[in-house]
Amino acid sequence: MTPLILLRHAQTAWSADSRLQGRADLPLSGQGRRQAQTWRLPAPVTRGARPVTSPLRRARETAAAMGLPARSEPALTEMDWGRWEGRILAELRCADPVGMARREARGLDFRPPDGESYRDVATRLRPWFGAVAAAGQPVVAVTHKGVITVCLALATGWDMTTPRPARLQDGCWHGFLLGPGGRLAVDRLNQAFSRI
Repeated sequence: MTPLILLRHAQTAWSADSRLQGRADLPLSGQGRRQAQTWRLPAPVTRGARPVTSPLRRARETAAAMGLPARSEPALTEMDWGRWEGRILAELRCADPVGMARREARGLDFRPPDGESYRDVATRLRPWFGAVAAAGQPVVAVTHKGVITVCLALATGWDMTTPRPARLQDGCWHGFLLGPGGRLAVDRLNQAFSRI
């Protein structure tokens, strides 16, 4: 089994406001830069690991602030929220409660207007998982909430129509294991960073 460590980028102005960021290429906020500069992964987790990052600026800046010499991996790009980027999910639910309930009941097939579904994200990730598993080298990836949520779904068989099997916290790291063919399993979630 190949270890895969995932962490969400540090704070941006939009994440501080709970806005859907998707493909919007936002920088870290001042607070986000200060956060990331204090985050360190335990040495046993990073030993021999290859660091990678989403191509989006907020993830690349997080990796750099953490001292991770990461290469960009397109598969780790955040879910495309289409016309809803920059919006607040709670406000969308208030504006159209019936329509949003119908959309969210689709689980993995939930798709924002002109955006990407969670299933699309899973389809994008699977070949990369297979390549990482085949290489057998541990990976540390700085990515996004949507990507990590999809990983949780794939690892647990959660179809996103029922309550989530675990709550994923920000400001920590999540450990998964990749088996043959890129099959994903949960190792440990919501692990605290070492602080400097």
